[in-house]
Amino acid sequence: MKTTKFLLSAVLAVTLFFAGCKPKDADIQSAVQAKEAAGITVAVAKGDVTLTGEVADEAEKAKAEEIAKAEEGVKSVINNLTIKTVAPVVIAEDTVLIKNVADATKDFPTVKAEVKDGVVLLTGEIKKASLITLMQHLSALKPKKIDNKLTVK
Repeated sequence: MKTTKFLLSAVLAVTLFFAGCKPKDADIQSAVQAKEAAGITVAVAKGDVTLTGEVADEAEKAKAEEIAKAEEGVKSVINNLTIKTVAPVVIAEDTVLIKNVADATKDFPTVKAEVKDGVVLLTGEIKKASLITLMQHLSALKPKKIDNKLTVK
């Protein structure tokens, strides 16, 4: 009888010991959050980790989930991360760009501008004070690139 009570007490003590050693949600959350990239929020409830926020691409989303799953005490991961959408870059067509570049450079007689495949090539000379104004006007036209070969005087 004493042996049975002793064994029962020992089993109960071991069970309580191992139950007490299980990582707490706050500890899991802190550990996972420290390893995740900026912009990712981590919430933990009963060992279930929920990831929220925005990431650049699918690879970053998968990596965040992998990091969370690797943490001790995590039962499951709910990946609510979203992929950032990037607005498409609008580049003006050459026919429109040629006309608008000619209008933008008309006040700069020493500047020559050519347009090919969305790229504006600038040659000639310009005063330093006028360069910023010209570049602002040309940038507003949405070319693919402005190749500045101007000599600044």
